[in-house]
Amino acid sequence: MATDVTRHPNASRATGHAGDASPFALGLLLRRAHWRAAAVMAEALGPLGIELRHFAVLIELVNRGPTVQRDLVAATGSDKAGIMRVVDDLERRGLAVRKAVPGDRRVRAVEITGEGLELFDAAHVAAGPLAARLVAELGAGEPERLMDLLTRLADTPDGKPE
Repeated sequence: MATDVTRHPNASRATGHAGDASPFALGLLLRRAHWRAAAVMAEALGPLGIELRHFAVLIELVNRGPTVQRDLVAATGSDKAGIMRVVDDLERRGLAVRKAVPGDRRVRAVEITGEGLELFDAAHVAAGPLAARLVAELGAGEPERLMDLLTRLADTPDGKPE
């Protein structure tokens, strides 16, 4: 059975292409940009034997210090089972360890190891040229402006989406 769909005269259909006036346009463009950036960063991380999901946890451990898994779930947008698998992978590689949290025998904090810090630094070195390739089509000052705009879009004063 066909449904009669009447298009609102002022409505714009989302295409995700330049000039798209749809309310979904920004999200579609951000998704495509994310896919491109993720592919470039995966290219940098591949030779180091880790994936973006591992590196996301290492970033949080460097920024926060020892962190309980539930906080890693919130910080990375992952789920509990996914974080457990990632931390298991990092432990197997000697890049992170779980340690008891004083005062709560049931909770373990994840901490980056010296080897994890070395890999973290190596990933930044490997990603440098690839990140430059990612923004090569932008003009002078545009990569910095893009970072500023995306930071302002992503970060709100209370750290939560508005």
